[in-house]
Amino acid sequence: MTIIQLEYLLAVANFGSFSIASEHCFVTQPSLSMQIKALEEELGVMLLDRSKKPVVPTEAGEAVLAQVRETLREFHSIKEVVHQLKGEVSGEIRLGVIPTIAPYLLHKFVPEFVQRYPNVKVEVREMKTADIIEALNRDHIDVALVAGGTCGEGFIEHELFDDKFYAYVSPRNSLYNKSNVRIEDIKSSDLILLSPGNCMRDQVVELCQLYRSDSPNYTFESGSLDTLMRIVDNTSLITIIPKMALDFVPEERKRQVKTLFKGASSRKIALVTRRSYVKKSIVDALRTTIAEYK
Repeated sequence: MTIIQLEYLLAVANFGSFSIASEHCFVTQPSLSMQIKALEEELGVMLLDRSKKPVVPTEAGEAVLAQVRETLREFHSIKEVVHQLKGEVSGEIRLGVIPTIAPYLLHKFVPEFVQRYPNVKVEVREMKTADIIEALNRDHIDVALVAGGTCGEGFIEHELFDDKFYAYVSPRNSLYNKSNVRIEDIKSSDLILLSPGNCMRDQVVELCQLYRSDSPNYTFESGSLDTLMRIVDNTSLITIIPKMALDFVPEERKRQVKTLFKGASSRKIALVTRRSYVKKSIVDALRTTIAEYK
């Protein structure tokens, strides 16, 4: 059994394809297949169900893969330990970011981080929270930038800052002339939301205690806060936006932004890693850089 064999097995399991896995591993497909076959013969079990498309692990394969992921984490942590001893920040970081953070924060800290730490290779993916959890568990990404408290057990949260919520109100809405808006004054029928799968939607639903009494006669959901804001601009509706989006509200629309009267009207932004994650020096550098550009 070799590290190469374990890496090839994990690649096939991740991509569901021998051909894609071989491209990812920079090896020919016959060589990759031969190594996995040798591993199966050594263990005496079939690890992959090749009759399925995409290829999936067998029951034995799932059990082995759980150990493979832990083994490869520890193996690849050896270089990280040496980098830490030398005081170096070097290696690769794969960062997942939720859609309600990515457009408003990435451009502020990523260029500075890349310039400050030229020996770190950065790969960024925009993903919903559920996909981030799966990706962290399967080692598709190393760390994620999310709303705190949304990933559940088995993860370590590195809290960064609070991101306050604001109401974004149409000039045609009766609440437009108020400088501050009470949560209880927002009608469900006036509020448009992010689509399911966006954790901020769940936070807004909880914040506004939806759907409590009035049934909406107009519903609109989107994965984009910018889209929701444009809908508000052209209707009599309301949406909820985070503080980090305020810089992208045009000057002529600033009056549509209203402070919310509510003690818990914010979310915490956090970097999340798995409990067994080891790239501490890179994560610490990332945290420091984001804190400067929040």
